[in-house]
Amino acid sequence: MATRSEKVEETKARLVTAARQAFATQGYAAASMDDLTADAGLTRGALYHNFGDKKGLLQAVIDQIDAEMLVRMRAAGEGLPPWDAFVAEGVAYIEMSLEPEIQRIMLLDGPAVLGDPSRWPNQTACLRTTTQMIQALIDDGFVKPMNAEAAAHLVNGAALNAALWVAAADEPERVFESAVDAFRHLVGGLLLRD
Repeated sequence: MATRSEKVEETKARLVTAARQAFATQGYAAASMDDLTADAGLTRGALYHNFGDKKGLLQAVIDQIDAEMLVRMRAAGEGLPPWDAFVAEGVAYIEMSLEPEIQRIMLLDGPAVLGDPSRWPNQTACLRTTTQMIQALIDDGFVKPMNAEAAAHLVNGAALNAALWVAAADEPERVFESAVDAFRHLVGGLLLRD
């Protein structure tokens, strides 16, 4: 028999799954709380109790997608030399903006509902990781000596804004190529040259 905390987690997972599907296919504004709770086999009360409101549920969906994106970014850099891994992770982030679910939920509806993505709670961990990566690249002699935290803010901002640009473009694939090219040139300026 499931414990109370297991039941709560199951309820949350069902709501997030239903909301993710609804937000991806219909968009946040058009997604009905009654429909998505019914799809999860739950009530609106369960949604309010666990997430406060529809906006809180969107944040939970974004947190889930963000965690998945982070795993995929790390996989893109796996086994590569440190600098190549750093660039590959940034490019992978931008590339994910071509995916319809990520476009709609993370890059279009998310900012419209939750505000500036650079201020979302998950950005703190992302900035910390990027800062650590840049500091390691500085320590290993790949990157010019500089304030790693400042560089992390700028690199993350460049990747985020490139992804937002791609997601909002009429021709995302064409914009993607330009965004990745510019991103590579931009971060290449961090490299220590002999």
